[in-house]
Amino acid sequence: MRGYATMSIFRHRSRVLAAAAAAAALLGLTSACGDEAKAGGSRGGSGSAVIKLKNPGNAGPLAYAKREKILERRLKAVGARVEWGGSYASFTATIDAVRAGSVNALEGAISPALGYLANSRDIKIFSVTDPVTDRTAPPRDGLVVPAKSPVRSVKDLEGKQVAVNKGGRGEYLLLLALRQNGIPADKVKRVYLNPVQGASAFATGKVDAWWAIVDAYPEVVAKGARVLLNGRDLPDRDLNIWAARTELLNKHPEAVKVFLDTLRELTEQEKRSPERFQNVFLQKGPTAVSGARLQDNLAKARFENVPRYAGAEDGKYIDDVAGVFRQYGVLPAAIPAAEVIFDLRGAASPAPSGRAS
Repeated sequence: MRGYATMSIFRHRSRVLAAAAAAAALLGLTSACGDEAKAGGSRGGSGSAVIKLKNPGNAGPLAYAKREKILERRLKAVGARVEWGGSYASFTATIDAVRAGSVNALEGAISPALGYLANSRDIKIFSVTDPVTDRTAPPRDGLVVPAKSPVRSVKDLEGKQVAVNKGGRGEYLLLLALRQNGIPADKVKRVYLNPVQGASAFATGKVDAWWAIVDAYPEVVAKGARVLLNGRDLPDRDLNIWAARTELLNKHPEAVKVFLDTLRELTEQEKRSPERFQNVFLQKGPTAVSGARLQDNLAKARFENVPRYAGAEDGKYIDDVAGVFRQYGVLPAAIPAAEVIFDLRGAASPAPSGRAS
């Protein structure tokens, strides 16, 4: 009986100890999750800031920041973090990711931002970049035709089909060119295609011309396309911009400020040493560049202006671009500039500083 009682006591103590260990483990797990949420970890708390960006690719300040984990370190100091998402061919395509919640800060131009803002006011512009005025800088876009095309000028486009991105920079520049040359917009058919679709339609002869922008422009010129004119030949008021979801800007302006200050600092570094910011992840492959294309990218980086904080004075650019779109029926209604510019400098409190490396 004594042995049986001793064994019963031992079993009882074992059950008590096991239960205590399980409770301690559960408490530890709960505490860990709570600590992770406070730190803005993957489980996140309702108050943690997450800046969600598209994949920056293989070149530029953000590609460099991603490789070196600069934003991860900087944002952690203000209780925030960064998430890198997928790749998108244009601002318009990235907007779909904004609607889906996988991106909440994006780069583009005033023109496509207005197209989105005409239907939804859940993003605001917090940064703009002044245009490059030096004529020795490589052009960043152009109206192109096939090398053997009979089209020799903008006036020859009457009755022709031109590929542009709908409500974006390509359409804006084409409308400016038509207006400057006194050509009614309805005399030229605008074919709405994204950059990838535009490249395909141009290469297969399904359109007579194409306003190629950003990376698509040097690529199509390298393949032999003839340039009719560039955006810098026009009274272009369409600035490059950064925009973000309004809830991110309103709730976490200090995190967005850290992001912008880091981008500004790295852009300055890229201007001085552009070689460091090319082929950041891959030296070979489809995203790597070499030869004339690499030299073109390096030249553009040297001339690039540094993004700055958007302010009320930038409303004139928004009004001018919106005016062109309104004149030709691209925008259904006016968009007050004051409603789409966010004063990030005024909203954010001072953030910890540090040099990017």
